[in-house]
Amino acid sequence: MIDASPPSDELLTSFWAYEHDLISNHVTALANWFLDSATAIRSDPTALLSGRGDIAEFRRLRPPPGVRTVERLHHRRISADAAALIAETRTPSGTGSTQLQLWQLTVDGWRIAVAQVMPTPAAPVPTPIPAADRTVWREHGTPLLPSTADGSLSGTRIAVKDLFALPGHRVGAGNPDWLADAPVETNAATAVDDLLNAGAEVAGITQTDELAFALAGANAHYGTPPNPRAPGRIPGGSTSGSAAAVASGAAEIGLGTDTAGSIRVPASYCGLYGLRTTHGVVSRAGLTGLASSFDTVGFLTREVATLRAVARAARLPEPAQPVRTLLVVSEFVGLADLEVQESFQAAVLALSGRKRLPVRVIASLSDGALDTWLEAFRTMQAIEAWQLHADWLKTHPTSLGPAVQARFDIGAAVTPAQREAVESIAAEARARIIEAVPPGTALLLPATSGPAPVRDLDPAAMEAVRTATLKLTFLASVSGLPAISAPLLARGPLPVGLSAIGASGTDADLIELVAP
Repeated sequence: MIDASPPSDELLTSFWAYEHDLISNHVTALANWFLDSATAIRSDPTALLSGRGDIAEFRRLRPPPGVRTVERLHHRRISADAAALIAETRTPSGTGSTQLQLWQLTVDGWRIAVAQVMPTPAAPVPTPIPAADRTVWREHGTPLLPSTADGSLSGTRIAVKDLFALPGHRVGAGNPDWLADAPVETNAATAVDDLLNAGAEVAGITQTDELAFALAGANAHYGTPPNPRAPGRIPGGSTSGSAAAVASGAAEIGLGTDTAGSIRVPASYCGLYGLRTTHGVVSRAGLTGLASSFDTVGFLTREVATLRAVARAARLPEPAQPVRTLLVVSEFVGLADLEVQESFQAAVLALSGRKRLPVRVIASLSDGALDTWLEAFRTMQAIEAWQLHADWLKTHPTSLGPAVQARFDIGAAVTPAQREAVESIAAEARARIIEAVPPGTALLLPATSGPAPVRDLDPAAMEAVRTATLKLTFLASVSGLPAISAPLLARGPLPVGLSAIGASGTDADLIELVAP
């Protein structure tokens, strides 16, 4: 019977040793990893080779394969002395491949009996979203704002979420009435200034869900931006326009916010890297907020190298607490689709192997209180959002779309006694999460419960997706911890993010953790 139980340490050690010899092109060692038998087989789209001798000769004559990253490693146990491993790999240029290996336990240890290598079709190169697309861009320029100095970000373009002040422009916050009331800004938000001073230029101002109070990216006034990585599906929000711009190649950096997942959700849905920074580490001066206890500045990029440079420009703490332990909580993994759970397990197996990190698995962190924690967080978010924007909302009772208005209405109706109760619950959740993620530990979980939903999904079903995803994203929000989403999971051709939550101030260490 084939089962998906974890592979033995000996098998994993053999796999990674073989992978090391492959990358270093150690021809003799590579030959020895195959069964010393005429029944050993290696195939790829160009040829099928039988026997260790022919396989060794092929290795000797071909050029070195070059560096590649094992993004996911799947395991199936066939018997006590046989197992199948499927490695999904990617090169620095973006070329992907899948290697199926059937391993057999011999007197000399684990050896490969069958290996099949298949290239993975490259994802279509998206067309940069045009400046005229008003679902993405509220304003666009060439550039809209130039850089203020040369630096590590020279040559990059920023897609700025319509919550950040830019000199000479208004903040629209995803709502035309808000835009009409807004003054013309004279100074740039601090987060914008930091990137301009590092050499980046502003390509444009991008659309957001109204007042950043949603996760889908659907705006009742401006429409829903496209998802370049998953056509016909939503981009995620509320940093929706920036995610679409970066995923399409129209910008290298998306500057946004993350209160309850507004960076990590679009990163997951659009196949990007997304960093929610430690609460309070990046200045929010010049930013139109939603809930100050949870609001953070965040960034979206296609490449890890760009995200590293952005982190330095934003003056995030340098890496100082490298991750030494990976924590997996079954309670959180179970919130994802079954197919995403499989991809998650494969990504954790690959990450722990290539980074040589132990994985600790626990059943639960909330002891059954996860729904209560989430409800407390959502109520606190609604309370703070209402308090911050009540004056404007009272004078504009019909300006918001109904779904966003309903969330503000929740905050308006909370009594002082209810607020005291939810604050106590949120404090308990915060303490429990922080205790579980000390410096040197990263909590791994799916960034979202599944890939991006289709654009015309029934509203009730969309709300169910939102709630399931919030159970994953609010953990970093309620605790104030940094979290990253990396494009390391997949459901078929659709991207899904692998999220890592770290201790306070370990933002840069999380970037290094998910780097190839």
